[in-house]
This record gives sequence, C-alpha cells and structure tokens, in this order.
Amino acid sequence: MRRVLVLDPAARIGRLLRAEPVVWLSTVRADGRPHLVPVWFSWDGERLVVASKPDAVKVRNLRVNPQVMVALGEAEDDFDVGLFEAEAVLPDAPSAALISEAHFEKYAHQLAEIGVSREEYLATYSQPIVITPTRFLPWHGRTTPASAAVTPTLAQRVSGWLPRPMRRAFA
Repeated sequence: MRRVLVLDPAARIGRLLRAEPVVWLSTVRADGRPHLVPVWFSWDGERLVVASKPDAVKVRNLRVNPQVMVALGEAEDDFDVGLFEAEAVLPDAPSAALISEAHFEKYAHQLAEIGVSREEYLATYSQPIVITPTRFLPWHGRTTPASAAVTPTLAQRVSGWLPRPMRRAFA
C-alpha cells in the first residue's frame, strides 16, 4: 500500500513526541521577554510531563503565565519540526508522583553519563510541569517531511478520512 503525505499536525507532532529526546519549551517572563530552554519530557499521548528545579526561571514564568510554546524535531532535515501551543500546570504533587518509569528508561543513558541517580534527579527536579497541547501548528520547509507520511487504513479511506483526490489514489 502506498503512503500518502497528509499534513495532520496533531498526528505528525505525536509521532515526533514519541521519537524525540528533547523538546524546547518557551515561556514568557513577567516583563514580556521570552525564555526558551531544552527539557527532557515524557509524553503519554495527551500531555507532556517535565521535571524541573522548583526555582527555575521557567517555573517562575509559569506561575504568572501558564501559556507556553513547544518546539521539537530536526531543523537539518528541511525543517522537519513540530510546534504547538499549550497550557502548563504546576501540580502540588512532587515529580516522583508524576514521572513514570518510562521516563527513567528513556533517559537512563544520559543520567548514567552525568552520574545522577533516580533519587538525586527526583530531589533536584522536584517540581513537575504538566503541559497540555491546545493547538498544533504545521511547520516544515520546502518539502513535505517524512514525519507527515501516513498509510491510511481501509476504514479511513472508506469513511472519507482522506480528501477526495487522495481517495482515488487508493482505489
């Protein structure tokens, strides 16, 4: 079956979130200046969970303005990146209550490289940030990126999921 290029920003960014090790989190300072930092994260299909130092600039910014922007992907591959707007929440629970085992499996190599144990990580990055996307933004360079390629199922084709000209390609 042929793959069809469909620019569905939510699905495309979901694929990027499952593959990328780091996202760039942008918050806004009280004086309106942007603040941009790379962060480790966990993605459960609906939200990102980030562990932060409680006194970090991003946390101070989020206490004033919970609106964020997140970017991820490889700019070298004709800007195959994902962007989305989101709302962040600073739960009262410690990171240990929200950071999954999968998070530690994902970053096991990096934690070992810097000599930080799970307990040290959770003590240092004790403030969780829960980020829920509110708007996925399409973004790419001149070509349609590989992350936009999908293979529609028969049910999707029959139900009219694809635009009419694309449906003919699978007839």
